[in-house]
Amino acid sequence: MRTIAIINQKGGCGKTTVSINLAAALAAKGYRTLLVDMDPQTHCAVGLAVPEEQIEQSIYDVLIGTGRGEPMRINEILWQICERFELAPSSIDLAAFEQQMTGIVNRENCLQKVLNSIKDDYDYVIIDCPPSVGLLTFNALRAASDVVVPVEMGYFSLHGLSKQLETLSILCKQCEQKINVMVLASMYDIRTKMGREILAELKKHFSEKMFKTIVNFNTKLKEAASLGQPISEYDPASKGYKDFLTLADELIGTNTLAHRADLVNSLQAKLNIISASAEELLAKAESKTKAEDKPPVTLDEKLADFYGVKQLDGHIIFSTLYPRASVVQVAGDFNGWNPEEAAFEKVDDSGKWMLKLPLEPGTYRYRLVVDGQWQQDPYNRMTEINPYGEMNSVLQV
Repeated sequence: MRTIAIINQKGGCGKTTVSINLAAALAAKGYRTLLVDMDPQTHCAVGLAVPEEQIEQSIYDVLIGTGRGEPMRINEILWQICERFELAPSSIDLAAFEQQMTGIVNRENCLQKVLNSIKDDYDYVIIDCPPSVGLLTFNALRAASDVVVPVEMGYFSLHGLSKQLETLSILCKQCEQKINVMVLASMYDIRTKMGREILAELKKHFSEKMFKTIVNFNTKLKEAASLGQPISEYDPASKGYKDFLTLADELIGTNTLAHRADLVNSLQAKLNIISASAEELLAKAESKTKAEDKPPVTLDEKLADFYGVKQLDGHIIFSTLYPRASVVQVAGDFNGWNPEEAAFEKVDDSGKWMLKLPLEPGTYRYRLVVDGQWQQDPYNRMTEINPYGEMNSVLQV
């Protein structure tokens, strides 16, 4: 059994998207695959349409039981997603895992013990890790044979690599852990000059430690996530699915290598060079933008390729994509959580919906209501857990 941890300390890099769709691609190729969600935000369950209210027990219960010497079989919490693909869901309780395990010996080995008990049942285990350095991430690293670090092709995402390599350095110093570390270029948009230049820098400095496969920015991937499906089910003919099939083939073909602390330190040195190059690229891009005398941009042009929330001309613009929806609304603390007060307008045949609201400065929580179903905004990375254990999207004006 091969265990692959998907890790990046920066949120919004496509980590959960990679976890779900890589697991689905491996299952489609005939491998018995388990996806373990180690993130308290429960995004894997959301992205696979597992009803949160029906999750009675999660990976939290299994880990706590193992740590306290009262082991619980992981099979009791699994959800069948499709043939050869199962999910071990998380829950909000995972946020208290580190506190609950205070003083317990070998608490960093709980997940490793759990997975060792099922090593003959699966060919691949994919672990979706939280965007933080803590006991949950450390458990994932101790259990993993491989680490995949998805890096969004933007300047600020490079710094997630730095934190990740610091974590790996700590792990290598504390034990003789052997982990194969690979960098994955994700959410790549070939249309942007900055994206192309940063991808070139990553290839230049990481070369042998970077997947040849690139996960391109793809609207179908976001649509699939919003509807609770892996891309293999939502649109198997899409470019997004082909990217993940190629990634699965490349992963299957790589051998697990023995990596020592000096290799991690070498990667850290390379990262410093990449960050410096990115800063230079960013400075050039900003300088060029200021120097160019561009004609005025219309409101329609500004919003043409935009999804999520944006402040523009004294208003907040909500934009989202639901091709099959009949009604899209928003409910938040700005309208008394009444979706009837704020309905989106469908703007084109592609399924794009838009709403403009005047909001005073402040911080607002909201959820989208799509054909009566309440859910977080898939295009807004700012979220927080509400009192019901679900995720609210957060907007700062």
